[in-house]
Amino acid sequence: MILIDEVLTPDSSRFWPADLYAPGKSQPSFDKQYVRDYLETLDWDKNPPGPELPEEIVQKTSEKYIEAYTRVTGLEF
Repeated sequence: MILIDEVLTPDSSRFWPADLYAPGKSQPSFDKQYVRDYLETLDWDKNPPGPELPEEIVQKTSEKYIEAYTRVTGLEF
């Protein structure tokens, strides 16, 4: 087998904290859903080009990805 694309990253997979999981509800996550949720608040027709993201959204997304890395690997970033 040859893996040709990325796997188990916050861009391709969903990461939810197991201790906070609640069936049937929106889950707190460590993936790109945070950006999607932000984009849903905008008046944007979802056609390119996409809107520029505010620095706070970029920073919070980065923090979520780093936390996912830390939780999955047990290593500090």
